[in-house]
Amino acid sequence: MKRIHKVLLVDDEESIYKVVEQVLKRDAYELLYADNGETALECFQKESPDLVILDIMLPIIDGYEVCRTIREVSKVPIMMLSAKGEIIDKSVGFNLGADDYLVKPFSPVELALRVKALLRRSLDREHSPQVKSKLISRGDLEINCESHEVFIRKEKIYLTPKEFELLSFMVLHPSHVFTREQLFAHMWGEEYVSDTSTITVFIRKLREKIEVNPAKPQYIQTVWGIGYKFSD
Repeated sequence: MKRIHKVLLVDDEESIYKVVEQVLKRDAYELLYADNGETALECFQKESPDLVILDIMLPIIDGYEVCRTIREVSKVPIMMLSAKGEIIDKSVGFNLGADDYLVKPFSPVELALRVKALLRRSLDREHSPQVKSKLISRGDLEINCESHEVFIRKEKIYLTPKEFELLSFMVLHPSHVFTREQLFAHMWGEEYVSDTSTITVFIRKLREKIEVNPAKPQYIQTVWGIGYKFSD
């Protein structure tokens, strides 16, 4: 029997609810709904959804705080919704642990593709075989693929799930030059390679966390006109 995924939508706009309801009903997902941050956290604790679609501007508790609170206890995929599409706005959401960021207004088709991609990749992580080498060392950088812990110069640093996914992927392919489109497709699937500036946000955040001088990176290097590579 096919498992029915539960998706928690947190948004206080009726128009958004109607769009998301149509998309989820068409793909046979179970929709859970909260119109404020407080109710969202209560519903999350009670229902344990497989995916959270989270607006930023919410009554009582805003979306950023809801995201931060959920991420403290769960790795469930979180897609943030916002009318703000600037890199700085996305950076805040991703830094709190969001897996995806969708700018309003959005296409129902794109929403459906993103939901499918997030749920599929979440299941892939649950059932993927263990990496042969649990501990990867590159210079002063150490990555534990089993515990998802990262150390730089023996000091543990915090990475969001998506930051860890991007860093470990690049580390496992040293010196390989990836375009932003290739990195985006790896993290969210090839079905929709849209706003690749998202990769720029992640690269910048990773450099801030692992590089001695982010302006002159030792590990994650820019290959002008092409993309990025991890340098040994």
